[in-house]
Amino acid sequence: MTPAPRTLPLGPLCLCLVLTVVLGGLSSCSGDGGTKTTLRVLASDELTDMKPLLDRLREDTGVRLDLDYRATNDASDTLLTGRHSYDLAWLSSDRYLRLRAKRAPAGATPATGVQSASIMRSPVVVGLAPDAARALDTKAPGGRLSWADIADAAATGTVRFGMADPRRSNSGLAALVGVATAAAGTGRALRPADVSCDRLRGFRSGQTLTAAGSRALLDAFATRPGRTNALITYESELLALNASGRLREPLRIVHPADGMVLSDYPLLLLDPGRRDAYDRVVDWLTAPAHQREIMRRTLRRPVSTEVPRDARLTAPLDNALYYPDDPAVLDRLLTDYGDPARRGADQVVFLLDFSTSMRGARTRALRAAFAALSGADGSARAKFVRFHQGERLTVVRFGGRPLAERTVTVRGPADLKALAGFVAEDGYDGSTAVWSALDHGYRTAERALRADPGRLVSIVLMTDGENNAGIGPAAFAARHRSRPADVRAVRTYPVGFGDADADALRRAAELTGGRLVDARASSLSTAFKEIRGCS
Repeated sequence: MTPAPRTLPLGPLCLCLVLTVVLGGLSSCSGDGGTKTTLRVLASDELTDMKPLLDRLREDTGVRLDLDYRATNDASDTLLTGRHSYDLAWLSSDRYLRLRAKRAPAGATPATGVQSASIMRSPVVVGLAPDAARALDTKAPGGRLSWADIADAAATGTVRFGMADPRRSNSGLAALVGVATAAAGTGRALRPADVSCDRLRGFRSGQTLTAAGSRALLDAFATRPGRTNALITYESELLALNASGRLREPLRIVHPADGMVLSDYPLLLLDPGRRDAYDRVVDWLTAPAHQREIMRRTLRRPVSTEVPRDARLTAPLDNALYYPDDPAVLDRLLTDYGDPARRGADQVVFLLDFSTSMRGARTRALRAAFAALSGADGSARAKFVRFHQGERLTVVRFGGRPLAERTVTVRGPADLKALAGFVAEDGYDGSTAVWSALDHGYRTAERALRADPGRLVSIVLMTDGENNAGIGPAAFAARHRSRPADVRAVRTYPVGFGDADADALRRAAELTGGRLVDARASSLSTAFKEIRGCS
């Protein structure tokens, strides 16, 4: 007997088919009865690890996220143009985007989002290879390491770190904000006056590896062991790398005691017409069960307070740093740090007054200042401004004329010891030729720039008296105007000490674009830390 044909009950499936026909195929149905939607998303490149979860999100909500991955700051720059076809943006942080939008030209329509929801969190921290961790432990026994400790170790060559390009990557820029904020020591969001390139140079000298984004950075680190012994990136990335089996020994993760910048991975709604689908996505991603799965798969911290933390994610974040609220701060940071793939040598020319008035206590103060810059001062502030690996230092002792000159390139303690010995030598002159010494300094700078056009050169002029020999200010100004543009761009930072002529030193600073520091208001050591070649 032939069985009777089965009759399918009318229900959601039939209704879905009818709607599909009626609407001409413009929409289809998900398993929960809602319409299927595809949203184009501009996303930070480290979010590739979310793909398995996004497949489940599509099954549960009917919303498919089509992600276009870019380095975070590159993605932000795309949104700033206002010319894009994305419905959403999912960035590790939108702070760079919002700051840059403040400076959008008249008539521009940067897309900063009409709605935003944080999905997960991860601080930018430091991962140290065992050898680097042991070396730093001897300098901070029993205490938490700080950005100051990392900068100090980078300056001496103890730490050789990898960090993504801060011009393109949020992790690199967040690290730079962290270092600069800790160096400023104000406890507040950075202001333009707080940013000084001398506080970044020692730290920068330790960077030996870079990449456009954090994922490429980790791959380069894992495939080239020995080139670097530290990584600065997201906590989640370091934990994942440790768990991957790609390293011979896991990195020790350091949460700097002087603060960290936290990324909160906001999902931004760019197209208001997609609000319904956006809300479905946010609700799904922030549900406790899915927050738990995000934490398990990516090792990022959940935003849901209902989810217990993985044991590896319990380090406190109570010292999160404020992000700058002035776009000029980012401009200065990125300009001062420069291209991380090109590490040009820095050179500072010190013009030191060795007239007879410097004999005794003043010379002792000068020697103490050089000792502090060589690492004798263990204060946090000094660690950010000490002499660093690869730096070229020229010291000229002058009286009524240049008396002696010594140049060293810092490779280790022996070079700094030789420089200290040169400063410690006796030999004074009865006259003070301030303007002639400064002219000599610019001849030295010109030779340095001819040998290496990319070199960063600056001049520090220290005197305790008035000019009473050699050329005068008018002759110096005429000679200065005749020099090539790149030499004229070299700045002089006069340091007044004792009975120095403050008006003359102020004029020297104005002529050369530098800044005067009065060491009489503090000490010579403090003045040299405040202004070691830049402002």
